[in-house]
Amino acid sequence: MTAAQSSRIVGIGYEGRSLDEVVADALAYDLVALVDVRLNPISRKPGLSKRRLAAAVAERGIEYVHLPRLGNPRWNRAGFAGSPDELAVARDNYLAHVATPEAEAAVEEIAAWARKGPVAVLCFEADERRCHRSVVLDLARRLS
Repeated sequence: MTAAQSSRIVGIGYEGRSLDEVVADALAYDLVALVDVRLNPISRKPGLSKRRLAAAVAERGIEYVHLPRLGNPRWNRAGFAGSPDELAVARDNYLAHVATPEAEAAVEEIAAWARKGPVAVLCFEADERRCHRSVVLDLARRLS
C-alpha cells in the first residue's frame, strides 16, 4: 500500500478490470463510500455502469455516490494521455473547469465522506496520474 493509498481517500481505476475486482478493492479498503467522478457513469465493461456498480457495492454496505460535476469534459480527456506538456495543460483546464461553487461543494462532499471512513474516488483510467481523478484526490485530501 502506497502513502497515497494509506490516506482515507484513495483512487480506483477500473480499466482492464472486472466488477468483481473493483468490489474486491472496495472491500479491501473497507470503504464507507465509492465516489464515481465520471461525467457519464456508463461503461462497456459489464457491471461497471452506474446501476449495477451501485447495487454491487450497496450489497456490501458501501455507499455509491455519483458526482458528475467533477467529471472531466470530453474535450479535455486526450490531454491526460498526451505528452507531459499536454498533461499539464489538461490538468490546468480541469482545475479551471472545477473552479465553481458546485464543484467545490462536490469536493467537500468527498472530504465529508472521508471523515466518516475510507473513501475511494472511481474513474476509468488505470494510471491515476493520467486521470482527472488525481486532481480530485489532491483537492479532496486537502480538505479531509
